[in-house]
Amino acid sequence: MENKGSQSYNKHTRYDPVQHFFWLPVSLITIILTITFTVQSIKNGDMSVSVFILIGLVIMAFIAGFLARRNPLKAQDRIIRLEEQFRYYMLTGKAIDPRLTVQQLIALRFASDEEFPTLAKRTAEKNLSPDIIKKQIKNWRSDAYRI
Repeated sequence: MENKGSQSYNKHTRYDPVQHFFWLPVSLITIILTITFTVQSIKNGDMSVSVFILIGLVIMAFIAGFLARRNPLKAQDRIIRLEEQFRYYMLTGKAIDPRLTVQQLIALRFASDEEFPTLAKRTAEKNLSPDIIKKQIKNWRSDAYRI
């Protein structure tokens, strides 16, 4: 995997600037303004079709933006699961423990090849949380491709 900058437990989260710093704040402001406008329309007794259309459009836009972020992450989670299962097999010649969850495998992807099999076994035996897994990694393996 290409290293696009070093990562560690303290420095591995990624933000999509358009998603996190534009779409989300604008969506929240739009929802607040729509609720305010709807309440004012109800108080004034002038609920019209345009108010219902506005509410519907805002809800649809919010859902579309949410799905545009969630669906690629779900697909990427499945790919990471398969990559880590294959990596474990290549390193050990055995199938990975089926008790490992997708979230645990996603955390394990940061472990170096040297510590990955041992940490995967410990994770399955002790049901470690993703956060604990990441904290136990000594030699961090960067993942610069996560969406």
